[in-house]
Amino acid sequence: MNAKERVINQLLGKEVDRPACYSGMGNVTTAGLEQFGYKFARVHGDAKMMADTAASSHKLFGFECAIVPYDLCLEAEAIGCVMNPYEQVDQLLYPTIKEKVCHSEDEMETFPIPDDVASRGRVPLVCEAIRLLQADIGSEVAIGTYVLGPFTLAGQLMDLNDLFKLSFKSPAKVNAMLDRLSEATIKIARALRDAGADYICIREMGATTDVLSPKVFQKVIFPHLKKVRDALADVPTILHICGGTNKIMNILKDVGCNAISVETKNDLAKSREDIGYEPLLFGNVDAYNILVTAAPEDVEKAVLAALEGSCDSIWPSCDIWPTAPIENLKAMTETVKKYGAEKWVRKNR
Repeated sequence: MNAKERVINQLLGKEVDRPACYSGMGNVTTAGLEQFGYKFARVHGDAKMMADTAASSHKLFGFECAIVPYDLCLEAEAIGCVMNPYEQVDQLLYPTIKEKVCHSEDEMETFPIPDDVASRGRVPLVCEAIRLLQADIGSEVAIGTYVLGPFTLAGQLMDLNDLFKLSFKSPAKVNAMLDRLSEATIKIARALRDAGADYICIREMGATTDVLSPKVFQKVIFPHLKKVRDALADVPTILHICGGTNKIMNILKDVGCNAISVETKNDLAKSREDIGYEPLLFGNVDAYNILVTAAPEDVEKAVLAALEGSCDSIWPSCDIWPTAPIENLKAMTETVKKYGAEKWVRKNR
C-alpha cells in the first residue's frame, strides 16, 4: 500500500496497513525553498513554485501528502480583499489581508461577493498547482488542499473582535453573513476539487471555544460547517478546529466530515469517551514546540503518545512552521512507519 492508497482508503473507511503521517494544512519548509532557490514571498503567486515546494516535503522527509496553498488569504482575496505578500521583506512572513471589504456591522449583509468567486484572485493559480502536483507525485501521495470555514473567513473580511462580539449580541446578523460566505467557500472548494484535490481540509480555526461558548458554536458556527460539508460530500473532508475542542466534540462529529483534526489542547482520551471510535481522529503533534524547538527523540515520544491516544493518522497540530528541522520532520514520519501498526489504538477495527 503506497502513501496515496493509505490516505484515501482510510478516509473512505477502508482497511489500511497503518496510520498515515500527513496533513491538511501548510507543509512548506525552508529546506524545500532553499533546494530550489525560491523566496518564500514569491511562492504564493507562482503555481510551479508552489507545487515544487509542496512536493519537496514528501521528497525530503517522507510526508505522505502535498498541500497547497500555504497562506490563509485565498478566499478573502477572491472576494475582493487586498493581500500583502511581503515581497520586499526578506523575513519569513505569511501573507496577510491589508484591506478588508467589510468595515462595519451595517455592511455585513451587503458587501459584494462575486458570482464567479472561484475564478478570482489566486484560485486558478492554486488549481494549477494542484494539477502540477498530481502530474509530479500524484501517483505516490495524496494531494490535498484546504478552505477556510465560513466564520474564519468572516474574520479575514472584517474586524475579528467585532465578529466575536456580534456572535453573542447579534447571532442572526452573523448567521446571515456566514450563509453568504459558505456559498463562496463551496464554490472555491469545488474548483480545487475539480482541479484534482484528493481531499479537502475545512479549517475553522477562528471559531475557537477558547472564546466562543459551545452554545454559540452550535447556533452560529455549526450550521454553516454542515452546509459546506454536505455540498462536498463527493470528496473526503477533514474538519480542523484550533484550541480546546473537548467541549464541542459531539458538535464536530455531527458536521459529518470523514475525520476531525485536533491540536494539542485536546484530551484524546476524553474525545474518544465522548464520540466513540466511529469518526477518524487526526492529530496532534505540536507543530512548533515539538517539531521546531524539540529534539528528534521528543518528536518520537509525541508521535507515540498520539498513536496510543487513538489518533488514526498523525497530523501536526497546525501548519508546519517552515524552519522545522528536517531531522525532526523525518523523526515524525519514520516513527509512524516503524511503530504505527503496533502502537495504533483503534477499537473495533
